[in-house]
Amino acid sequence: MEQKIKLKKIEFVTHNVLRLLTEKPEGFTFKPGQATMMAIDKDGLRDEKRPFTFTNLPDDDELEFTIKVYPSHNGMTEHLPNLKVGDQLIVGDVWGAINYQGQGSFIAGGAGVTPFIAILKDLLQKDQLEGNKLFFANSEAKDIIYKNNLEAWLGEDLHCILSDEEHEAYAKGYISQKFLEKHNLDVNKNVYLCGPQPMMDAVKTDLFAMGLPKSHLVTEDGH
Repeated sequence: MEQKIKLKKIEFVTHNVLRLLTEKPEGFTFKPGQATMMAIDKDGLRDEKRPFTFTNLPDDDELEFTIKVYPSHNGMTEHLPNLKVGDQLIVGDVWGAINYQGQGSFIAGGAGVTPFIAILKDLLQKDQLEGNKLFFANSEAKDIIYKNNLEAWLGEDLHCILSDEEHEAYAKGYISQKFLEKHNLDVNKNVYLCGPQPMMDAVKTDLFAMGLPKSHLVTEDGH
């Protein structure tokens, strides 16, 4: 079922990532890690629906979306920075297979971290964050979404790696078996994986080579 919601706040949280705060329809529920299809309620854009993950908690009074903007993609996200408070968005039903199933490691590439933001917030609120790690791959340090929050929440259990920048605080390269083993990823616990498809395919190969049972892997597509 589609519903219209008003935009209450819009701001950039990195150079190319927007945070949107919107109204929350009455009775609207979801689990941390889930998403919805969303469109802008304007002529020519209502059919441009895209999937976006909630980054707020289910009990919050507002909905929050953390969205990477791709100006060159000629799609919905290029119009998002032009939105103003009071503009309307259209949201559909809630969906998504990523939800917390117990302690383990979260592995994210770029905007793939958004389902994990809500899950980590939820665990923080419940005082259950300890024992979980986040491996987070980005191109450059400026791309790390909610860097300060993640550092505050996870401390030494946050492991960032950058593919395109030498940085004194972070490793250089891609998430690999060597990187995961160095930071003690435990294949006896759950692994939550979200990111661009090529990255996910490569990481899955490494995880299975490390001995991770397929039953311990949680992804959006379920395999």
